[in-house]
Amino acid sequence: MTGITRGGWHHMRVLRFPARTAPSARGIGSHTDYGLLVIAAQDDVGGLYVRPPVEGERRSRNWVAGESSAGRAEDAQDWRFVAPEPGVLTVFPGDILQFLTRGAVEATAHRVPLAERERYALAYFHEPHFDARMRPLGGRREEEALHYGRHITDMLMRCYPERATTLRIIREGRLTALAGP
Repeated sequence: MTGITRGGWHHMRVLRFPARTAPSARGIGSHTDYGLLVIAAQDDVGGLYVRPPVEGERRSRNWVAGESSAGRAEDAQDWRFVAPEPGVLTVFPGDILQFLTRGAVEATAHRVPLAERERYALAYFHEPHFDARMRPLGGRREEEALHYGRHITDMLMRCYPERATTLRIIREGRLTALAGP
């Protein structure tokens, strides 16, 4: 596992969520995180909701073309509020951990609607390096490998098709750099 994360795209973000009353404010819709693992801390306001696995429902596999967790079950009634606890971190398995474990560990579906007042969260994203190619743990050589750079690029382009960066990637033909063996 160390080989795919050495030199990875590890980063920490401070996430600011305006109060629900702010003009044109929006939270984050339902999704799973694209990488390996996320560790997050909430402030005392809270606003994080998770959706536990639902019996008989297959979780999305974001790395498969045509499957996406974005917006999935957004209005379902089974979302659970994660009450903020001082000094407690929330850990989210992401798509890559789900892929590596063949679904034994599922990516955590979550969303963050806006609260009555402004709130903050701190999130650390532990990611593979861009060129990492991986197979499920214990996988055989003949199994198709997942290229992390292609996965993260596809996800960002799928979720943000109108952003300037996405349009530039397409316009400049940069996806060909990810077409490797």
